[in-house]
Formats: sequence, C-alpha cells, structure tokens
Amino acid sequence: MNLETYYQSLSVEERALQFGVETADPLTGAFPRKRVVHAGLQGQVLPADQAQDIWQRLMAQRPDRTRLQTAYIHIPFCKTKCLYCGFFQNGTNQDEEDHYIDCLVQELEMAADQPRLRDGLIHAVFIGGGTPTSLSAANARRLLQTIRRCLPLANDYELTLEGRIHDLVPEKMETWLRCGVNRVSLGVQSFHTQIRRQVGRLDDQDTVLKNLAALKAYEQCAVVIDLIYGLPGQTERVWKEDLDALVASGVDGADLYQLNVFEDSDLSRAIESGRLPPAATTEEEAHLFALARDYMDRHAWKRLNICHWSCSNRERSLYNCLARSHSAMFPFGSGAGGHIDGYSTMLHRSLLPYEAMIEHGQKPFMALIKQNDLQNLVDTVQQQLEQGYLNLDGLAAARPELAGLRWLYQLWEKRGLVQDTGVLCKLTAAGEFWQVNVTQTTLECMQYLLTGKNGLAMEGIAAQDSQKVRDIVARMKAMKKHSGGMTDKIRAMQLMAETMKQLRPDEIQAVMKHMMD
Repeated sequence: MNLETYYQSLSVEERALQFGVETADPLTGAFPRKRVVHAGLQGQVLPADQAQDIWQRLMAQRPDRTRLQTAYIHIPFCKTKCLYCGFFQNGTNQDEEDHYIDCLVQELEMAADQPRLRDGLIHAVFIGGGTPTSLSAANARRLLQTIRRCLPLANDYELTLEGRIHDLVPEKMETWLRCGVNRVSLGVQSFHTQIRRQVGRLDDQDTVLKNLAALKAYEQCAVVIDLIYGLPGQTERVWKEDLDALVASGVDGADLYQLNVFEDSDLSRAIESGRLPPAATTEEEAHLFALARDYMDRHAWKRLNICHWSCSNRERSLYNCLARSHSAMFPFGSGAGGHIDGYSTMLHRSLLPYEAMIEHGQKPFMALIKQNDLQNLVDTVQQQLEQGYLNLDGLAAARPELAGLRWLYQLWEKRGLVQDTGVLCKLTAAGEFWQVNVTQTTLECMQYLLTGKNGLAMEGIAAQDSQKVRDIVARMKAMKKHSGGMTDKIRAMQLMAETMKQLRPDEIQAVMKHMMD
C-alpha cells in the first residue's frame, strides 16, 4: 500500500477534496472547501450495561502521577442563542439551574474518593458551555467550592470559566475570583456593535470595553477573548478595527476563529431570507486570516496554536494545550466529553436522563467508547498540526508504515502548504488556514497506510443525513422537552440506553452535532 497508488485510484472530485489542487494561490484555493475533522480510526461503543462496571474499574485504579491531567465541567444553559452558535442546549431557568447544580455537585462528590481521581493531580479545569458565567453568584460559589473540595488541584492549576461580557458584574466577578478562578474566557466575537447585535450578542462596543476593563482591574486572572472573522457585514476594515480594539483592550490572550455557517442553522436561514448580508466566502476568510496573522505578528503577540495568541505571561492556555494530548480529561456535567486510559466518554446532553442517572448514583453516559489502539497516534497528529507542524520521523518510528506519509507532505510542499525544515514539516501561512483539511487528510491517509481502508469522508460530518440519525435526534429532542416524574426519568434512561446500542461512533458524532442545532 502506498499513497501515490491510492491517489491515482480516486476520482477527480475525491482527489481534490482529500489531497487538494495545484494553484497559484494556495491560501485561497488549495482545497475546494473546508472540512471537519472526524478521525477514521474509530473506537468501539460499549453496551450500556457494561459501561458502569468498566468505569468503576477505571476509577479504582491508581493514576500515573507523571502524567498531567485535566477536568472538563459543562454548564448547559444560555440566556440567549446566538445565530452562529452550535452549542446551545437549554435556555436559562433558575429552578432548572438550581437542580442541575445539585446534580453536578453530586457527580463531583461521587468521583472525589475514587483512587483514579483522588490520588492524582488535576492541572487544568475548564468550565465550558453553554454560558457558565450565566450561573447565579450563589450557584457559581457552590460549584467552585465543590471543585476545590473534590478535585486534587495542582499547586499551579489553571481554572478557566467561560462566558459572556454581559455577566461581568461585581457580585459575580468577585465570587469567581474568591473561589479560585484564575482564567476567564469570554466570547466577544466582534467589538462592532451592529455586527454583534445582528448575530445575537447583547452589549454595545463601549459596554464590552468597559466590562473587560473592570475584570482586568482585579489583576487576579488571565482574561482571554474570542473573536470571529467572516461574520455578515464584517469587511476587512471592520476586522482590522476589531484587532485594533483587541490590542487596546489589554486582555492577555485571544482566539481568532473562522466563522462556519452550518446548513439549516439559524444564521444560514437569516442569510438566506435576506435578514442578514452574506457571510464571507472561504476566499474572503483566507484574506481575513492572513490579515490577522500578519497583524498579530507585527504587534509581537505570541502564537500558542493556529487560532490562539497571547500577549502576556499570564496566559498559558494550559487546558487547550493538554486537550489534544494523551492527558486524561475527567468529564462532569450534561454534555461533557472526556477521555481516560483508553476510553472516550460522552455524557448525556439531555437534562432528563443526565439528572436521573446522577440521582441513581451512576455516571451519566450517553456513550462510553473503547478507543482504537492507535488513538495516541491520532491525538499526536491533531495536537502537532494544531501547533503548526508535524514530526513525520516520529510517526514513522512509532509505526514504520507511516513513513508513507512522506509522499503526501512532499506533494503539499510543492503546493505551498508545508515547508520541510529537515527536522519537522511546518505549515506555511496557507497550510495554517487549511489546517483542518490538512489534519483530516493526514488522518485518512494514516488509516489507509495502516489498514488498507479508504477513509475518505466526502461530507463534513459522517452520517449526518442518515434517516436513522434524524429519527434518533427527533426522539432525543422530544425527550429533552419532557418533564415527568421519577418513573418517566427511569423510562427515559432505558430508552437512551437502547438508543445508544443502535449507533456507530460516526453516527454518535452526527447525533451530537444535530442536538447542538
């Protein structure tokens, strides 16, 4: 098996999507379209009746204290749904929030005395969502105190709270900082008032800058913001103004993300109906990416990965750096994902089965997946390419068959996507913009070299349009709206367990995507 023979066997369309095309401008035209990473080396979904026993065995083991570990905690509530968002789960409701925090505290307490967690160290905790800052000050205090009581935090831990500018009020900020938060990540997306509000953000530019300054004034945490390029109406001039405002704001770091307009999303419908101007094309986004890359470099911001930048020593982005490594990630909360000792986890996104399982003293799995034996190599590739390079010699040393990737990277070097330094293959500016495509193709070619199987995924998310996936999503969303008593909760748990038996890992990914819509 070699990649050149495989390349020649593909149709023109398949070859272009997977390997790219020759072009005078690889920044804008190296591939026909952007892709989504979903590695072909799938694991095995374990039966629900085995998952609890396997998890208990994992948590009874002693940890390897030489390995860094993380925890992810999910808060599935938002006050509003932004048009571009793919992560909305539940609107804010105080009674539901109070009960959810009761369950989340119980989930953390159930794990606290298990050796796998208790006897190790947690170096980074990320509280994501949803909108974690939407929690009341009282509930935030309860959760943060439980984290510090139940998780063995390392002395130099990073504890990130994710949220929105609108929640930066003194009572909440002082609660977060008193209870151990030392990094706050905020979704600004754009400083431009009209562009913010047309996609569902609440505050104007002056309020954004004032609230950021108020949080910075405490001088007790790293302040990091997200900006998106390619939003409707966001010209190069507006994007440059966003970058000017970013630098002037004094924050410690920033993520610069490309806008993705998903089919059938609220944003897509708003554009199609004419309520919003078109979003940027891929070619236009390429120019916005290049503008930002050059801008940040000229202002001496440090690159931490393809999307993330830092301007102070306070911002380490430790959780994000560890997330793609082989580090254990303990999941807590409805919708949380994680991976521990060769197993990946997805916890129920629907509150009903999540809360019912917690009340029965069980880990609330939507699925527990035994990872493929090659998952560490997949993680290595994704982590390195997110850092802008790939060590081909290291991969070949781990598995000699992967020396065949050299042909692929030589092809991409000729096409302006990578540069071979003699030690590593580094992504060029064009390769950085197309990093997701580069990653997905690399993983698919690894699968071919190791198994002989063609892993080409022509769609962004595997199985996203299958009737089975649509039926299951409809069932889960209906269940999500149901508010019955304990008997109904138990029945819901049983139905969800039966549902998971029907799905392959790629179909679970598709269900997860649709449940976010």
